[in-house]
Amino acid sequence: MTEIDTSIVLARTAAKAAAEKLGENIVALDVSRQLALTDIFLLVSASNERQVGAIVDAVEEALLKEHGVKRIRREGQGASRWVLLDFNAIVVHVFHAEDREFYGIERLWNDSPTVDVSQAVAEGSGESGDTGPERPGGAGD
Repeated sequence: MTEIDTSIVLARTAAKAAAEKLGENIVALDVSRQLALTDIFLLVSASNERQVGAIVDAVEEALLKEHGVKRIRREGQGASRWVLLDFNAIVVHVFHAEDREFYGIERLWNDSPTVDVSQAVAEGSGESGDTGPERPGGAGD
């Protein structure tokens, strides 16, 4: 597995964890060509400060538990409106929705290709498309 492949796996794990805590507008950007320090920025919006904290905790726990990856640095925890988690291969930005709009990180990196994390987000939000077995008494009965 190449370094970028490993980074993609980490980003998908983080995206799933964020979606499980109701993170919104989850986007992964491949910044490996522009930055030597990291491969992927994962951007996540939250509706309030408490949710920012819950997403941050869930992402840290998932990456440690599933991949043994610890964060190197955590910035912005005080106000909980924009928290940056540096895992070396990926950097996770968890924003209060208003701050994400204001700072426009996507506009700064608009020439970066996106990384598909949609399946991980769907799994985390319970929308994997698998509705399970049909129940008796459904629409077809």
